[in-house]
Amino acid sequence: MISPELRKQIKTLQLKAGHDVSNILAGEYVSAFKGRGMEFDEVREYFPGDDVRAIDWNVTARMGQPFIKVFREEREMTLMLMVDVSPSQFFGTQEKSKVEIAAELAAVLAFLAIRNNDRVGVILFSDHVEQYIPPMKGRSHIWNIIRSVLSHEPKGRATKLDEAISHYLQVIKRRSLCFLISDFLTEGYENKLKQLAARHDLVCVDIEDPREQEWVDAGLLAIQDSETGEQLVLDSGDPNLWRQIEEAWQEKVDGLQGLARKSGFDILSLRTNQSIVDGLMAVFKRRERRQRRR
Repeated sequence: MISPELRKQIKTLQLKAGHDVSNILAGEYVSAFKGRGMEFDEVREYFPGDDVRAIDWNVTARMGQPFIKVFREEREMTLMLMVDVSPSQFFGTQEKSKVEIAAELAAVLAFLAIRNNDRVGVILFSDHVEQYIPPMKGRSHIWNIIRSVLSHEPKGRATKLDEAISHYLQVIKRRSLCFLISDFLTEGYENKLKQLAARHDLVCVDIEDPREQEWVDAGLLAIQDSETGEQLVLDSGDPNLWRQIEEAWQEKVDGLQGLARKSGFDILSLRTNQSIVDGLMAVFKRRERRQRRR
């Protein structure tokens, strides 16, 4: 049963997302991802001027002369939203928590997909896949997506990206556009992320709260890890503590960016006190510029 407060929150989010899509992002979405939904059609002989990256080396070896793969653009694309709903996502010291930013982003992207006649689906995960909503179309489907992200109460107590990605690769066989939304506070997912980027068009969305990096001297603090349940008393004025926190954060960022450079996926960094529209516009523009250079 949806509470009146949650129902109001969903309706507000729908209206805001619809407004953002209508006035700012719709054309940018199409430009940024045009031509990405492609499926194999045939092979033919290579002719001077063809893109050498399309050469089918297996056929070329068998035939003794170069052949290229020919693709045709699909009429519609599948957008998949992988949303981390582990306990760390409910952290937030600003107006919104990480999961609320994730829900807002999911709503905007879902509206973009539906407006472009694309299908959209969702995988909610923690230390296991919590919910899978198959790709569909329609505004009622967007309502279901927003409600699921905002109201889902996770059973898992940790984050396991590798298991979620394994499930994705099993259920989504054809190439899709994947937005992976998480704070990436986990380990051991690198190889699976490379596989995901190789088979699908991937954008990793790293959601952070400013308080996770900013130094605030508030004396002794009793804190509890939202995922492990471990309780600690820390001296927030200890410079060594904040240096360790900064180093751990930088290691996470550098690791994700290094994977992106090697595997060719995009990163969208969002903070809980920033507009998601500005972040999306930056990613869309970056992708469009990259496409023009090809």
